[in-house]
Amino acid sequence: MGRKPDRKNSKHKKGGPSNDAANLARRILQFLDAHYGEEFNSKQIIKRLEIRDSLNKGGVEPVLYKLVESGAVSRNSRNYFSSTKDPDFVTGTVDYVNPRFAFIIQDDPNATGGDILVKEADLKQALDGDKVRVMVFPLKGKTGRTEGRVLEILERSRDEFVGRVEISPRFAFIVPDFKKMHKDIFVHRGDLKGAEHNEKVVVKLTEWREGDKNPTGEVIRVLGKAGLHEVEIHSIMAEFGLPFEYPQEPDAEANAISDKITAKEIKARKDFRDVLTFTIDPADAKDFDDAISYRELENGNIEVGVHIADVTHYVKPKTALEKEAYNRATSVYLVDRTIPMLPERLSNGLCSLRPKEDKLTFACVFEMDRSGHVVKHWIGRTVIHSDRRYAYEEAQECIDTQSGDFFQELTLLNEIAKKIRKKRFDHGAVNFETVEVKFKLDEAGKPLGLFVKERKDIHKLIEEFMLLANKYVAEFIYKKNNGTDTFVYRTHDSPDLDRLETFSGFAKRFGHQVEVTNVQKISAALNKLMDEIQGKPEQNVLEQLAIRSMAKAKYTTEPKGHFGLAFAHYTHFTSPIRRYPDMMVHRLLEHYLDGGKSPDAEPWEQKCLHSSEREKRAADAERASIKYKQVEYMALAEQKDYEGIVSGVTEWGVFVEITETKCEGMIRVQDMDDDYYELDERNMRLIGSKSKKMITLGDKVMVRVVNTDIDRRTIDLEFADNDRKKPRSRAFS
Repeated sequence: MGRKPDRKNSKHKKGGPSNDAANLARRILQFLDAHYGEEFNSKQIIKRLEIRDSLNKGGVEPVLYKLVESGAVSRNSRNYFSSTKDPDFVTGTVDYVNPRFAFIIQDDPNATGGDILVKEADLKQALDGDKVRVMVFPLKGKTGRTEGRVLEILERSRDEFVGRVEISPRFAFIVPDFKKMHKDIFVHRGDLKGAEHNEKVVVKLTEWREGDKNPTGEVIRVLGKAGLHEVEIHSIMAEFGLPFEYPQEPDAEANAISDKITAKEIKARKDFRDVLTFTIDPADAKDFDDAISYRELENGNIEVGVHIADVTHYVKPKTALEKEAYNRATSVYLVDRTIPMLPERLSNGLCSLRPKEDKLTFACVFEMDRSGHVVKHWIGRTVIHSDRRYAYEEAQECIDTQSGDFFQELTLLNEIAKKIRKKRFDHGAVNFETVEVKFKLDEAGKPLGLFVKERKDIHKLIEEFMLLANKYVAEFIYKKNNGTDTFVYRTHDSPDLDRLETFSGFAKRFGHQVEVTNVQKISAALNKLMDEIQGKPEQNVLEQLAIRSMAKAKYTTEPKGHFGLAFAHYTHFTSPIRRYPDMMVHRLLEHYLDGGKSPDAEPWEQKCLHSSEREKRAADAERASIKYKQVEYMALAEQKDYEGIVSGVTEWGVFVEITETKCEGMIRVQDMDDDYYELDERNMRLIGSKSKKMITLGDKVMVRVVNTDIDRRTIDLEFADNDRKKPRSRAFS
């Protein structure tokens, strides 16, 4: 065997001159690569790399010249050096986490490196939601994450913000409500449009010069004094870009539509006007999208028709009505009002399936046995005449008391719905029934009380038949040509197992076991958990965490399945008065029933994407309005200690959901002065460095409210058992 070289006598022993030069070259090159586009002289490089020993200081310039010779570094006439490496460039959307940094979510979902961290100084005045082009640094930062620098703002997501006016003698600032807008907006006093101190306004950005700390704007709408109900709701509407009124042109188009149904139109449809038909909706509803028809057949089976308002009969392509419906894409249900997708003439009038009126509908009609098995079905256009308009409470009372109009039919439908529901869960559907908080408001909008909306059998009855219609419509189109025909589907991907593992750990902290290692049994495990937590303090927290661990449902032309419902194919067909995708489904369905060929998918996919984005905007606005009322309610509530559950743990604070009111607030770490707490992110807990006291997700705690901020829609809490600290007085905005 050959003899190994003697390392001690090796010419290039560890720490020798050659090795030192190589290490120095590597450090310099890494530094210049990470600062692509910047130039440095040798003294600046020595200072930035914190080179202190004279030997290495003297070696910097020779190493730089060798790097220039190799082509890795360039030198200009002033003896400044820069990297010649071609960096990676990506485009993405800004998620402005806090005033110190943002993440750039890459446009390409398959791109390597994940989200890119960009420090505030490198954002180039980009704001949350902006589309940007980013240069990616070749090395990971101290955080271990891929870092970068914004080179260009490709598209501003918004240039209007809602905020509160703060006026000084010579100028004013607008303090934005939006939590991810971390800069106050400078406004010249002449651009305030008469707004006074502490009023809410809408401000439009007009200028943001390089080097300026704050953008400049001008007030374009004065909303009124901060804290008033109407002002705060209008603030939420403006914050999310929701319309304040219906434009004149589509409204005029709607008002010009005749309410007469011609004999020719009736002849072109199946006539269900002599069949028992009714609607079941919330007591305060005015837009009745759907009706149920019922009749018993001679063979002992029953026929159940799901009749849906034929909105597209009235809203034609290339009209102002169509354009406005597409732009809104959905009705928005704030805590005290509805912002409709369609004008009132259509939503509450022509299209609404009101009782004792002939109405045009699109229907999915089922023949089924009394076990809920569908023998056959038919899809097409119908005309109906509703016999009865039920509020949910009325229909439920008919079933409970076995009396009232059509109680026998309602009872049988309820029994069938329960059987259909059981089959759905047996087939793998997940039973998510989230807690829905409702407020009782006085005439001025002040919350007098809150309650959790209860879902009874009658709600589930309607839900099951709507789900059935949506499923059969989707399957009907899919089966025509094995999914190659363009159609609008509602899809829901299977959950990510890593996220489910994390959720399983959360559930365990509340004493619940959730087995998620077997993909085939995930639905059963989640359903078991949902049954266990019904009515328990942790119900809302765990339901929300479970939903967050799931993929998001979306609209798409791709014929994928729906995990949550355990349907191979699913769509939204049943609510065209309030959802634009349902109008798209009606149009495509009519096109195919009339013998049309499959249209190009791309324009429909773009409409799906737009609808999904508008759906998210609506959900965010609805949550904001509820949070506003929760904050206002807790500001007015009795000053007492509340029982709560730790619903989230972060490095800056502990989130607690108050069990009695379902309102969530935060205890800030900076206010927890009994110890210095550090985050154990893996185990979702804070640990006191001295006492080793742990505050963990799922802990039951006693808290008291110390401050509410309506502008930011936040509730500040403190632990009630911290006797060394007296409750601070509340400061209400």
